[in-house]
Amino acid sequence: MEEPRKRARPGRAPSPAGRTSRPRQAEVARLAGVSQATVSLVLGARKQGATISEETRRKVLDAVRALGYVPDPAASRLAAARNNLLGVFSFTSTFPTDVQHSYYPFLVGVEQEAAARGYDLVLFTGSSTGGAGAAGPNALARVRLADGCLFLGRHAPAEELRRLVADGFPVVHLGRRDELEGLAWVGADYISASQEVVAHLAALGHRRIVLVREDDEAPASTDREHGFLKGLEEAGLPGGPAAVFRSADPERELTAQRLRGWLDEGVTAFVAEETDTGDAWRALHGAAHFVGIDCPRDASLALLGSPPPDLAEEPVPTGFDIPRPRLGAAAVRMLAALVSGEEATEPLVACTFRPGSTAGPAPARY
Repeated sequence: MEEPRKRARPGRAPSPAGRTSRPRQAEVARLAGVSQATVSLVLGARKQGATISEETRRKVLDAVRALGYVPDPAASRLAAARNNLLGVFSFTSTFPTDVQHSYYPFLVGVEQEAAARGYDLVLFTGSSTGGAGAAGPNALARVRLADGCLFLGRHAPAEELRRLVADGFPVVHLGRRDELEGLAWVGADYISASQEVVAHLAALGHRRIVLVREDDEAPASTDREHGFLKGLEEAGLPGGPAAVFRSADPERELTAQRLRGWLDEGVTAFVAEETDTGDAWRALHGAAHFVGIDCPRDASLALLGSPPPDLAEEPVPTGFDIPRPRLGAAAVRMLAALVSGEEATEPLVACTFRPGSTAGPAPARY
């Protein structure tokens, strides 16, 4: 008896005799004598900017029919580069899911805005061994699983970010990074906020003020120092290098002896920057406590940001609050625009002055 002929599956042309695997687009290109990119243009829905002759189009379609080629739906989705996933990558030793972590409020704003826009989030491990933050020329390659990615952290690998931008992958850095051409970012107005803190201290009668900061070139630190020095200039107070103490290890180098020396020279107010380590404020706070300064009676302290978690229960420092949830939401708006191929602009977000209780009138002896 003659064996019944097998039916071809609905929606797919019969495969050539003896073939068991799905024909690939590269085979279509070889049979048609064209490049694989040309095959993609002929078969793809988007043909803007490309001119394909009718002869070439006929060759491709003839090869498609001869091979029984059908586009892989999964590959088509990948090629479209849209799966409604936004990546979040943090350059910290652990992902900032602890509510006490300074980055956590950013994530609150990111999650709320992403949900409102119909996106899911993919959280990438920044510094785990073998994770996306591991060293190497393709350290950030895994973020391409998402439609675009947000980056958080002071010390991001510039070359890797530059490569992503050059490849046209949608990237937004949370915090100013304008030293990398083409990298989109959202940021807080640290310059104006730092000026406002200095103006407040000057209005209290302080004539000598010193800034304590970490010794690096992080844009957030640079902005705070710029605002601090600008505030001194506008108040007619002495600035320059003598007004800024930079240290790679503030907790070791900001000694009680150094603090006493400043007090003897007539310094009556000290300002520290906030960083993800909290080292500058922790060093200033510890040295003042060791010397026995009654704050704000003997000297005033101010913080350009929020205190680290281990000092959060101390008297609230004079300074400013960073609107982290608003920044996180702004970053998502910008990234969603880039993913959609739209123009993406977000203004600097203003910080809120915090009166606190660590600043008071300058001591009468000065």
